[in-house]
Amino acid sequence: MPVNVLITNLLGSALGWVLVKITRAPRHLKGLIIGSSSAGNLGNLPIIIIPALCKEKGGPFGAPDVCYSYGMAYASLSMALGAIICWSYAFNIVRLSSLEFIEKEVPASLTEASDEFNASTSESYVEPLLHTASYSLMDLGNEVPSSSRIKHWIIKFLEKISLKELLAPSTLAVILGFIVGMIPALRNLLIGNEAVLHIIEDSIYLIGDAAIPAMTLILGASLVGGIKGSRIQHNIVMGIIAVRYIFLPLLGIFIVRGAVHFGIIQYNPLFMFVLLLQYAVPPAMNISTMTEMFGTVESESSVIMLWTYALSPIALTLWCTLFLWLVSS
Repeated sequence: MPVNVLITNLLGSALGWVLVKITRAPRHLKGLIIGSSSAGNLGNLPIIIIPALCKEKGGPFGAPDVCYSYGMAYASLSMALGAIICWSYAFNIVRLSSLEFIEKEVPASLTEASDEFNASTSESYVEPLLHTASYSLMDLGNEVPSSSRIKHWIIKFLEKISLKELLAPSTLAVILGFIVGMIPALRNLLIGNEAVLHIIEDSIYLIGDAAIPAMTLILGASLVGGIKGSRIQHNIVMGIIAVRYIFLPLLGIFIVRGAVHFGIIQYNPLFMFVLLLQYAVPPAMNISTMTEMFGTVESESSVIMLWTYALSPIALTLWCTLFLWLVSS
């Protein structure tokens, strides 16, 4: 599953980059487009969809209790891996693009100041801060050979990458969960009805059960800006919808079926379904949070989230039906 999550993000990034080139998107939107194409909602939706499918009679996943136990384990692992990838990889893509936008906007606003002395003082203060962001994900010279541009991109991306966001609450919870799960003494102390501190596990379950609908409501509130509209091109929005709901799921079918065919993974209908579902989900909700953190392209992000999530019931229903047929055949 970690490999599959990484592949979904890399393929999404590649398709997002192609979309940027085809649509000739503005520079300040490139990070948002690539981030929305790469990072999917690998947590909330699988945790909602998989238990619902397990409870259906005559499903391809066997006994409902066994299906629910394994399905929640797969969905939880998907959420954990998605959080780590999103806040380490997708975050830095959005961050670099946002810094480039700020770099262009702040000096322009300073030159419009009426007081020349104050303007020059502000520029001298801001310039060192912006100097660190002078190179961005898209600063790839048009006249430089492809191999040199790729090397330049990798070097500058590693120089400007920020890893402190890995200490976000979601990723800290993932790390803590892995520690508890891998150490038998801690696992026996906290997990199970016979555990001494099982009340902690019960409390976490209560919080977790309430967190999913709460986060869904928060997502709905963040879509208000999308209803008002923005200056984002319609072909960009349609392109992201095509990436997330057409190209990625199709590629996912070939990858997962190929992995089973070549013996990389064993035939397991439930596990295969989870892997396939990771290719068909809408963009991660955290992408909208990231744009709010930087205060850039918020309305554009709301429009993308509005249309991708508005179409997700139709797209997920169709793809889940096909995935169920594939894993049960």
